[in-house]
Amino acid sequence: MPNSATNQRPYIGVATLVWHQGQLLLGERVDSGGGHCWQFPGGHLEYAEDVLTCAMREVREEVGIEIHQLKPAGYSNEAFINNTHHYVTLFVSAQLLCGDPQVHEPEKCRSWQWFPPGRLPAPLFTPIINLLKDYPDLSDLA
Repeated sequence: MPNSATNQRPYIGVATLVWHQGQLLLGERVDSGGGHCWQFPGGHLEYAEDVLTCAMREVREEVGIEIHQLKPAGYSNEAFINNTHHYVTLFVSAQLLCGDPQVHEPEKCRSWQWFPPGRLPAPLFTPIINLLKDYPDLSDLA
């Protein structure tokens, strides 16, 4: 078992593939140790919150843009940080409705950039790597 505490449950994350003109939005995630990786906008699902509502909220909070045409786009299941955290990430696909991506949480993200789905930057956040195992062509999720 990755976690010895029998009463702990996995965290539920929601990550959004935001599409605009055939490209995906990714942010350069930073951690306290100076490391980085690229991720989709997202965060934690709140109690009694709908997954699509969570996706819209997190994109608005982190990037300052509005999205529409949301739909489920798969999931991943990972144990992190020496197997002490278990995450299930629910992916949502959406189209940009309006706005220009801005860094609203500089302590978590250096920049937001658009990338063609076949030319994503490295290194990628683990949930994205695992999503690519099920969907090697992310354009299928647009």
